[in-house]
Amino acid sequence: MGTGMRPSRTLNKLRTGQPAFCFKLNLADARAAEIAALAGFDCLWVCQEHVPNDLRVIEQCIWAAKAHDADVLVRVARGSYSDYIRPLEMDAAGIMVPHCMSADDARQVARMTRFHPLGRRALDGGNADAAYCGIGLEEYTRQANAERFVMVQIEDPEPLAELDAIAAVPGIDMLFFGPGDFSHALGVPGRLDDPRLVQARRDVAQAARRHGKFAGTAASPANVRELMDMGYQFLSIGADVAGLASYCRAMLEAAKAGEMPSGASRGPYGN
Repeated sequence: MGTGMRPSRTLNKLRTGQPAFCFKLNLADARAAEIAALAGFDCLWVCQEHVPNDLRVIEQCIWAAKAHDADVLVRVARGSYSDYIRPLEMDAAGIMVPHCMSADDARQVARMTRFHPLGRRALDGGNADAAYCGIGLEEYTRQANAERFVMVQIEDPEPLAELDAIAAVPGIDMLFFGPGDFSHALGVPGRLDDPRLVQARRDVAQAARRHGKFAGTAASPANVRELMDMGYQFLSIGADVAGLASYCRAMLEAAKAGEMPSGASRGPYGN
């Protein structure tokens, strides 16, 4: 059996100064994960906070991604240490904990998800991440701390006052700014150009960089360069449901346009 954990492609990119690109999956199908991995994304984001994914779905997506050397990031639901470490034990490359509200909150996350000396994560070693007992416990704990990443989401105004303290927590690798929930918390849902949000996004990146951590956020091809210049290296671009919905609409609209006889009214669809 192997003697080492699979290195994280995401961490390798970030540690060598390169951007890491992530794709969000909402569909509960490992084929969608494989399609995104084949496209070349470094990391695939699967979710347990907003999406009814069970652990079997998560596990299958991890298998599909690993077949093409892509990482899987699992956004966990807020819960107990078991909720946080099970994706890691299934060999997810990282987890994202939503709505970090304070430095104490971040310290508790690190305590539950990191092995000694960074934390007190519960230890097993008989799962995929430790090659099913194929890696000795001492080496397993060392490699897990080095090759698996833990990020916390900053998506509320409350933790802004403690950004430096949050970024300084040992065992937290990344601050991920969530613009959607942040705009909602400000009372301006979806207004991503609100000056308060724009400043918060900049502050999160700067705090992460000051403390030698990485910064991540949602991006688009239109603003990816701006965000990288701001200090963001981990960039989530696109989602399976958005792509499929857009494709379905475009195909139907094109088909309807093609069916129309010359000179016929285009009707309410604008075809």
